[in-house]
Amino acid sequence: MAIIMGTCSWKYDSWRGIVYPDQGQFDYLEEYAKHFNSVEIDQWFWSLFGVDKIKLPDAKTVDEYLKAVPRDFLFTVKIPNSITLTHFYTHGQPKGSPMTPNPHFLSIDLFNEFLERIEPLKHHIGVLMFQFEYLNKKKMASQGEFLQKFKEFITQCPNEYNYALETRNPNYLNENYFEFLNLNGLYHIFVQGYYLPHIKEVYGKYRDYIRKLSVIRLMGPDRQAIEKKSSKQWDAIVDPKDSELTDIVAVIKELEERKVDVYLNINNHYEGSAPLTIKKIREMLKPNFF
Repeated sequence: MAIIMGTCSWKYDSWRGIVYPDQGQFDYLEEYAKHFNSVEIDQWFWSLFGVDKIKLPDAKTVDEYLKAVPRDFLFTVKIPNSITLTHFYTHGQPKGSPMTPNPHFLSIDLFNEFLERIEPLKHHIGVLMFQFEYLNKKKMASQGEFLQKFKEFITQCPNEYNYALETRNPNYLNENYFEFLNLNGLYHIFVQGYYLPHIKEVYGKYRDYIRKLSVIRLMGPDRQAIEKKSSKQWDAIVDPKDSELTDIVAVIKELEERKVDVYLNINNHYEGSAPLTIKKIREMLKPNFF
């Protein structure tokens, strides 16, 4: 069993003195990898800019990432939203504007092209993560429809990767969903934050379905509020969640006893500084974590 711990993204100047040198120039990822054994790649998620305008990883960036990390370093990669969005975002449009369907939703051709782009990193990829926004009835008629569409897609995907699924629909977190994951060789992403139920609650109900691997993402309940508290300087804990972390660490310890690999991704928006939250969790995991 492994606890594979890292942050959500890594290029923050306010981490100087915590992760990075106080002064001078350096490769952020190379320096980051001296402190942590994993990181979440978030920027490739932001890929959908128009029907015919999709941005996928470029060869130069992929090569830079490959050269920056040691052999045992692992990435958790968010699948591009050009694949996971049912409709284009409506931010900035008048209220009530009609939604425009995304013609690339769950496109196996686009997914295969994405995999080709990141193929040099293949042996560094721990998990490929499908993050779906809250799917209201206008975007997806039912959970059954969603699971059927995803099954049609995932059965065409290469089987040499670990695939994990994140749903932002609390009502989707039921036995049908977890049975679906197990039947299709998929893994669940626990999210602490937003409007989702506490990880401890979800795990308590469905622990028997959690096998081999799990992803835990600590995101926080209110991005705007913590950005205001921190002034977007991510070098201090400004919203401590010690009691919540105690419960989450208890879940991680139980998963360890059950020999389930855990990828733990922490966002700055959780407490105010992802590296400092990791420091707290490492202390709480002793002697489990080395």
